[in-house]
Order: sequence, then C-alpha cells, then structure tokens
Amino acid sequence: MPMFFQPELETMDRSRLRALQGERLAETVERVYHRVPFYRRLLDERGVRPGDIRRVEDVVKLPFTKKTDLREHYPFGLFAADRKELSRIHASSGTKGKPTVVGYTQNDITNWSECMARAIITAGGRPGDTFHVAFGYGLFTGGLGLHYGAERAGMAVIPVSGGNTPRQISLIEDLQPRGICGTPSYVLNIAETMIAMGKDPRKTSLEYGIFGAEPWSEEMRQMLQDYFGIKALDIYGLSEVMGPGVGIECYEAQDGLHVAEDHFLVEVIDPITHEPLPYGETGELVFTTLTKEAIPLLRYRTGDIASLNPEACRCGRTHVRMSRIKGRLDDMLIVRGVNVFPSEVETAVLSVDELSPHYRIVVDREGTLDELTVEVEIQPSLLQDMGGKFDPDHESLVNLSRRVSHLLKQTVGVTTRVDLKEPGTLPRSEGKAVRVVDRRKLYG
Repeated sequence: MPMFFQPELETMDRSRLRALQGERLAETVERVYHRVPFYRRLLDERGVRPGDIRRVEDVVKLPFTKKTDLREHYPFGLFAADRKELSRIHASSGTKGKPTVVGYTQNDITNWSECMARAIITAGGRPGDTFHVAFGYGLFTGGLGLHYGAERAGMAVIPVSGGNTPRQISLIEDLQPRGICGTPSYVLNIAETMIAMGKDPRKTSLEYGIFGAEPWSEEMRQMLQDYFGIKALDIYGLSEVMGPGVGIECYEAQDGLHVAEDHFLVEVIDPITHEPLPYGETGELVFTTLTKEAIPLLRYRTGDIASLNPEACRCGRTHVRMSRIKGRLDDMLIVRGVNVFPSEVETAVLSVDELSPHYRIVVDREGTLDELTVEVEIQPSLLQDMGGKFDPDHESLVNLSRRVSHLLKQTVGVTTRVDLKEPGTLPRSEGKAVRVVDRRKLYG
C-alpha cells in the first residue's frame, strides 16, 4: 500500500495543481522583477511586466537562465534575498571555472526538507526507519539534503558521508539501516568490498536504496538490486534549482521520477530551437522555481535530456513524471561527427556477463581522427580460464574484446576499441565516478 508524506499535495487533481502553479509563478516573477536587476533587464527587453504572468502557459514569455549566468554574476548577483535573510550557502566545486553559488532562506530550507521527506517516503522510506547517508556532506547539496529530509520524515540518520568503505560496512551491519543513499558507483563499491571480505550484501538490513548525482543505467540498477536484494530508486536534483529531491521514482512502479510540481514548473524544450516540446518527446529539461526565496530561477536550462509523462501513476501520485536522464548535453561526446552519451556505453558494457561494472571511456586523437576506447575490467571468474594470471592476448579475451567492440559499434554508431583490464585495476569511486577522459583538449 503506497504511503504519502503530503497526500493532499501529492495526489492533487491536475487542474487544481496547474492553478496553484500559476499563482506561484506569478509571485516568483513579481519577486525577481523587483529584486534581481538581471531578470528585470531581461523582462524589460521582452516587454514583459509581472502582471502579464498569470497562468502556467505564460511561462513561455519568460527568458531562459543558464549556468553561465550564475557564474557571470558570482557570487550573489542573482540573489533575491538580502544577505542577512540567508540561512545557508552551497556552491559547486568550480572545476570548470568560477563556482555556482546558491543560497537558502529558512523558508527555503523548510521547503527543501519537506521535498526530500516526500521523496524518501515515495521511495519506500517510513517514519521510524534508520537511514544511512553515503552522499558527501559540505558544499555539495547531496548529503545535507537527504539528511534533513530523512529527519523531517521522522527517521534516525546515520551521517556517514562518502569514503572509508570498511567503516561504512561496519555501520550498515551494526546499526541495521533500512534505507541507504549515495552515488550508484560508490554503493556498488561497498557491495563489492563486502564480497571481497567474504560477506553477503543480501544479508544486510537494507530494503531500499536512493541513488543519484551521476548518470546510471537500468543495468546498473539491476546490479545494485541483485547485490543487496533491495529496490534501487533514482533521485533527481540540481543545486541551482534546489538540490536533491526535485524528482524521484516511487517504490511501487519505478516508472519515471515524480516531480514536485507544487515547487517546480518543468518543461522540455528542443535544445537547438528552444521551442517547448509536447509530453512524451525527448529534449532538454527546463525548470522554473515556484517557492524559492533566496535565488529563484526562471526557465533554468539544465542540460539534462529526458521526457515528461503527465499520466497518473499507479502509486496514486498525480504529479508529472520525468523519464530517467538519458544523457547530458555537457557530457555528450562528439566523436567523428556522432553524438555519444556515456550512458549508452554503460548500457552496452553492463549487458555483457563477462564484464564488470568498472569502466572508463577514453577519447583521444590519432592524427586528425578521433579515437574512442572503452577500458573495462573483466569478471574475476575469467581469470580461471587463464590459469589465474591475467593475459590480454589470451584467445578468450581477444574474442571477448571483438564481441564487445561490435556491440558498441551497433549501440553508439562509432568504431570503438575495447581495452580489457584485470579485475581491480581501474580507479574506484568514493563519490561521483569519473567515467570519461577526453584527451583531445591536449591537441587544442
């Protein structure tokens, strides 16, 4: 039987929900027009005044916001709240330039906690659970977002953060959490470490896991479910819009991520023409915040590729569902004129029983041609065929490499070299997995 955190909101009739969104959209535009010079200028250029925005459909009159806008107005140029009104500040790592800084008023923190509590309950959590948080804490929004949400849902939180895998395992065994959250690659690492220690992950107390912060495939989901004997649920969020909790799969259906539409207005647009796309079509996700006070955003272009489904879910929730992320415009590789998403490579790799889920995509350049290589570890069982010693020239590995290369050619449309690796030789993740190494930048 499905359980709800805020049933009156989660099962609201869609006509009432759209009316609520329209009211909150009008309030948001009023706020940014009078408090954020950047938005006032853009709206004035379009001839749009706050009074022109009354319904959800009016969102198309509004300008888009991009991540570069946050960086160019670093640190507080897009804030709609005074510094003394802030309760918390988060920021990105800034590895690609200036970081993006986001702030929260106390009301923002309350709304975020409620969104996260709703998400955890949607994913199978229950008041009274013990909940293990293996997302990183600090400026990254993941750890604190799940932490506050679990507490708001009435759970006891184990704030482990990422890393120190043996300690994670001890705490899981000793404190017996019912739920866990983290990046899928890191929690997979926990399972494999347990197996290497002679332990069975399926014998833990875990029943559900919430995973996100990096792209992951259905094949990765099945691995996590098989290793732990749990339901593995996808969560979606981004720091610029709120943090985790913008959308999540339900325990009952695992069929699309329920977006918290009372807090966010979501669109899908054609990333080239910027025109809105109808339900069911795949394009770039765009979010407008409806309740944020510190840093409201109008039509924020996420770079994430997905589609939307407005039909009510069998769990009883009525909010629109977004598909799992099919890729990111930022992560998309253009190799010999072909668009390649890392998620497509993962789907192919994990469909081969002889391969492990530890892989890396390397893009290099030979002369004027791009070269795509997938480095992937074999399963330990294959070492037995080679007398216990890894031999890349062994006939079984040569044939396996050819077979996987053919599969990748069919999947991504580019000739791909497959470099099979000995088990345990590729780097393990203690946070977000680094899946792509693009060496072409060395050539300019």
